[in-house]
Amino acid sequence: RLRRQPTFLCYSTGPIRPTLRPTLPLTSGFVHTAATMEFGGMQPQIILLKEGTDTSQGVPQLVSNINACQVVCDGVRTTLGPRGMDKLVVNQEGRVTISNDGATIMGLMDIVHPAAKTLTEIARSQDAEVGDGTTSVVLLAGEFLKESKPFIEELVHPQIIVRAYRQAASLAIAKIREVAHPVNKNDPKERRELLEKCAATSMSSKLIANQKEFFTKIVVDAVEMLDDDLPLNMIGMKRVGGGSLDDSMLVAGVAFKKTFSYAGFEMQPKKYAQPKICLLNVELELKAERENAEIRVDNVAEYQSIVDAEWGILYKKLEQIVAAGPQVVLSKLPIGDVATQYFSDRDIFCAGRVPEDDLKRTMKACGGAVQTSVSDLTPDVLGTCEVFEERQIGGERFNFFQGCPGAKTCTIIMRGGAEQFIAETERSLHDAIMIVRRALKNDSVVAGGGAIEMLLSRYLREHSRTIAGKQQLLIGAFAKALEVIPRQLCDNAGFDATNILNKLRQKHAQGNCWYGVDVYNESVADNMEAFVWEPALVRINAITSAAEAACLVLSVDETIKNPSSNNPAAPGRGRGRGRGRGR
Repeated sequence: RLRRQPTFLCYSTGPIRPTLRPTLPLTSGFVHTAATMEFGGMQPQIILLKEGTDTSQGVPQLVSNINACQVVCDGVRTTLGPRGMDKLVVNQEGRVTISNDGATIMGLMDIVHPAAKTLTEIARSQDAEVGDGTTSVVLLAGEFLKESKPFIEELVHPQIIVRAYRQAASLAIAKIREVAHPVNKNDPKERRELLEKCAATSMSSKLIANQKEFFTKIVVDAVEMLDDDLPLNMIGMKRVGGGSLDDSMLVAGVAFKKTFSYAGFEMQPKKYAQPKICLLNVELELKAERENAEIRVDNVAEYQSIVDAEWGILYKKLEQIVAAGPQVVLSKLPIGDVATQYFSDRDIFCAGRVPEDDLKRTMKACGGAVQTSVSDLTPDVLGTCEVFEERQIGGERFNFFQGCPGAKTCTIIMRGGAEQFIAETERSLHDAIMIVRRALKNDSVVAGGGAIEMLLSRYLREHSRTIAGKQQLLIGAFAKALEVIPRQLCDNAGFDATNILNKLRQKHAQGNCWYGVDVYNESVADNMEAFVWEPALVRINAITSAAEAACLVLSVDETIKNPSSNNPAAPGRGRGRGRGRGR
């Protein structure tokens, strides 16, 4: 008796032996597929691919991916808004991070599910593009998938859902651009007010919310010090432990921590007016011969001549530097005790082992160029600034370069108690700086606090009623998913979300399009009048990224996993006892 299976049709003209055929390497993929023949109760099996390969497909696979994304969303859901909670994450090395920034938390979570990793990517993309709204974009993507789950279970084709979601996202983005409130950039007062309100809105959900008025002025002043391109790397962020948050300061110029120094450093001057600055990538230090060279000598005189030659080379370099006339010498490589004392005797300030990013920022701000040789130091390769000064900040000493003519730059020095607190302050200021940069480049704002989401939800619901077929239900589901932002704001603040959302729906139905959640008074308010502003680009990017991520997950109907991907120590990659890379 010969039975036909769905995958293959096998014929036999002779007797069929009840033996397994060997594995056929038909392809290098990882789908485990088999065709069976039944004869006399025996089932010989034809294995096409590697044994142990995991594959799943169809509706259960889609539902599994959606459930995995829901679990990830639940991990960051409670961090949204001014009343959001913080997460304490401990990595493998025992390092503790306390944050409520969505991108930071998603980056620290070691997610292994392939579909759920998509949410990590969109959070990172949102953080890189606009700096804020990382939690919102993850929540929106998860809610879009959650609303599509009933349709998937009722066997609606995923491509129909994808098409409807993309149409709804384009309608929502067009509506945001239509209703966004333009700001007159030509009026300096109005422009600064816009920047301060956007920065305050960004910081209202952070750990530094109580000091947001203080930091708002620092952030806006820092961004306005930059040139027209607004380069982010020209804003330095330095941490100094101790003191309070109010002791933080903004330096109009370059500032970095004093580097390691040798004896003689204390005798160097600590303040100059309009100094010439020499930037080097040259080592000015004597090396121990036993570590760098092997020299065979017959007598003491030959050894002494070698030592004298090395000292001669060093002194020649120092003479060439002094001849160029700088008052400040900075080097990426070490400056030894001999060179330090040499410069001190000639009233020259020197610092070695300067971090590369600080050296580059000093070069861009003060002018000049980093030299890898001292043989040709001309005046045009030296930088300058109005004032150089070394000052004490807390328990650290900082070098300040102020009045830099080459480029507009600044440095924010952050103070605080615990190291984790200062690190979270730095992340919060980074988000606010990104928002202010975006507000400068895009002159339109929308109201936050869930106002724009409620406006879009109502608009898409009304639009869906003009469409026939399944698209009506799917666009309606997209509209319902947008309400997750105001609902979660209420939940995180401990409010009755159903009551607040009903009030919002009533206000929006009456034409009050900027009404959102008022987390301070447990009610609803006109957030445009309350100055809860954010750049329209933040919402546009969040909805675009969330919709694309949801469509990407919905487009996957089969997951194929190589068995070796579950085994980190793959054959040939383990640590052996032979000679190899040291630990």
